Amino acid sequence: MSTAPKAGTVPDTRTGPAVRRARVVVRGVVQGVGFRPYVYGLATDLRLAGHVTNTGDGVVVEVEGAADAVDRFCARIAPDAPPLALVEAVDATDLPPTGADGFAIVPSRTTGAVRTLVAPDTATCADCLAELADPADRRHRHPFITCTHCGPRFTIVTGLPYDREHTTMAGFPLCPACTREYHDPADRRFHAQPVACPSCGPRLRLVGARGAAHGGDPVEAARDLLAAGGVLAVKGVGGYHLACDATRADAVAGLRRRKARGDKPFALMAPDVADVEHLVHIGPAERELLTGRVRPIVLMRRRTGPRPAPGAPVPAGSVAPGSPDLGVMLPYTPVHHLLFEGERAPRLLVMTSGNLSGEPIVTDDTEALERLAGLADAWLTHDRPIHVPCDDSVVRVCDGEPLVLRRSRGYAPLPVTLPVPVSPALAVGGDLKNVFCLGRDDKAWLSAHIGDMDDLATQRAFDRAERQLESITGVRPALLVTDAHPAYRSGAWARRHAGGRPVVRVQHHHAHVAAVMAEHGLRAGSRVIGVAFDGTGHGDDGAVWGGEFLLAGYDGFRRFAHLAYAPLPGGDAAVRRPYRMALAHLRAAGLAPGPDLPCVAACPADELPVLAEQLQRGFHCVPTSSMGRLFDAVSSLAGVCHHVGHEAQAAVELEGAAVSAGVEDDDPRYAFRLAGAGPLTADPGPLLAAVADDVRAGVPAAVIAVRFHLAVARMVRAVCAAAREAAGLDTVALSGGVFANTLLSSACARGLRADGFAVLRHRDVPPNDGGLSLGQLVVAARAAGRAGPG
Repeated sequence: MSTAPKAGTVPDTRTGPAVRRARVVVRGVVQGVGFRPYVYGLATDLRLAGHVTNTGDGVVVEVEGAADAVDRFCARIAPDAPPLALVEAVDATDLPPTGADGFAIVPSRTTGAVRTLVAPDTATCADCLAELADPADRRHRHPFITCTHCGPRFTIVTGLPYDREHTTMAGFPLCPACTREYHDPADRRFHAQPVACPSCGPRLRLVGARGAAHGGDPVEAARDLLAAGGVLAVKGVGGYHLACDATRADAVAGLRRRKARGDKPFALMAPDVADVEHLVHIGPAERELLTGRVRPIVLMRRRTGPRPAPGAPVPAGSVAPGSPDLGVMLPYTPVHHLLFEGERAPRLLVMTSGNLSGEPIVTDDTEALERLAGLADAWLTHDRPIHVPCDDSVVRVCDGEPLVLRRSRGYAPLPVTLPVPVSPALAVGGDLKNVFCLGRDDKAWLSAHIGDMDDLATQRAFDRAERQLESITGVRPALLVTDAHPAYRSGAWARRHAGGRPVVRVQHHHAHVAAVMAEHGLRAGSRVIGVAFDGTGHGDDGAVWGGEFLLAGYDGFRRFAHLAYAPLPGGDAAVRRPYRMALAHLRAAGLAPGPDLPCVAACPADELPVLAEQLQRGFHCVPTSSMGRLFDAVSSLAGVCHHVGHEAQAAVELEGAAVSAGVEDDDPRYAFRLAGAGPLTADPGPLLAAVADDVRAGVPAAVIAVRFHLAVARMVRAVCAAAREAAGLDTVALSGGVFANTLLSSACARGLRADGFAVLRHRDVPPNDGGLSLGQLVVAARAAGRAGPG
């Protein structure tokens, strides 16, 4: 936060030298968080006259009164701000005193450029929950209870400044009782824009499969449907969810079949932490995430050992098959809390995005009835429109620190403060886990999670989200930035929408490393050893990169080392069938794929000779250095996973096997051969030979998985040591989707720190492609800024 120098007392012939008037501009997340009511209370407590208003520049205050009171006002305005506010700057300038009396909240002004920030959606606060449960309160069981400290913000904003007429609550005129609260400075709902009650607010209803609304209490009827094993579409703050009773195997299987989800894990919603403590390991960081304002899905390690006590809720085995973790969130809207109310209420719910797999989350009511018709048995919906789609965020804890894997509800659209200034630009991200990024000066605004760009509906969602984020940030990009892959749909979108603006490409793994550098505030000129491990990234030599060691800064990179190339037989076919990658890696290592190896047994008999011929001739076998594909290969070679139905399934199950071992078994036979120069190559041949030997010797897959993880961490230490000797760098930045694996991330960080390196890892920005656009932005837009306007 920057604060202007303290202004002195301004003499005035009418009011005397002890009176001061100041104009105070407060920037940051200061609209939609009760900031104007807070300023009103602070000013009146200090007996100051003046007014406060929202503008496109932030909150603008004029205060007049005793000079020491004005000083105290300026000193307290940031430290004492409301809980949802994020004050980034307070700038005060003196004005001539006017002799004004009283303090007022005046209508917002909309002139000038937009420089304020919109608050994210926030979980229902304790005060509202107490009213929700109080039969004597007029908002008892009101599904849309909210106040200045909680509720929807980003998803209902249609424009700035943040006033009711610029939200989707504009169509709900306040009743007399709500009007009194809205205008009462002593009330918690003073100028709370989403305020409503049963008399004037949105209406909840349950719609059946034929579109007819059910009579009676919609929540009670919805609970009955869930208890009977049905699938319920629930309209939340950022889109629809599909819910079912997680303890019923038939309900979970039915939802999985309808949603065409394969074996991808479902998220759970539980009414309280106590309802899942017997299922997962919950540390202090996990508990804080579960119960805080954001309420993301928190990935936590499953408990093993004795069965839970009788009566404790246990999810069906098909909720998250093969995963070492369970993803759990607690209720964050009043509707969620009401669904868990009463003796017949479910104890655990599957709560997954309302869409077919691969499509964007549904937000429109008419569209929900159409697109979810084959998925849901009924719709618990309401008439408050969702303006901005916003899926649930996903977080896990690594070494006691939160690691955001999907940055969406509760985080978007909070900006990332940049350590280097950038020119106005739009970075469009990648094609998987797409998130785009707008930047200007020292701010970068990442969008909510968009999805995978291989679906036309997702590309349309990208269009809408990009226009909306431009409107609330005021960024008018003069430059567009894409991934270097020539066939990415995100890049095609940028070229179609360039309108004469330059389009710059940034290499995939350079963007990953730049993202973690920017998140940690590294200044211009900084250089790091960047370790970028993922599944796929277009390389400068036309190969598929993904096991990269880069000597990198914002201005460029040099490829210092990489995983040795192996063929990628059939492209995506090898990704879907890890046994193909196992056979490809064995061939690259010069190892015979005998029939006693699980990957050979998994390959259909008629495919095996065709694949062997393909590998021998190199037909449709792009070389890859991908660490993600090596994880796939070892997963199949060890007999863990041979077919995948969702991204990174083989690697996740290999991590799960390693976790289940419960011991660290560091076998020196599991090693990479380092060779060459310019760049160095890490050949996994010795490691693969050791894995094959252990499989034939009957070593459990869990032990093999542990040894493999530790071998990768050992190789990272060795290559980084060589890079330090060659380039004199002692900071390592870990990025890429493979580092969502906390077992590997922890082992690498622990070893590197023991070797004297400073280690940078992602915290608030995903290590996967959800963070790619931030790196694209700082690489390309900074270069454009140095070159000047063009």
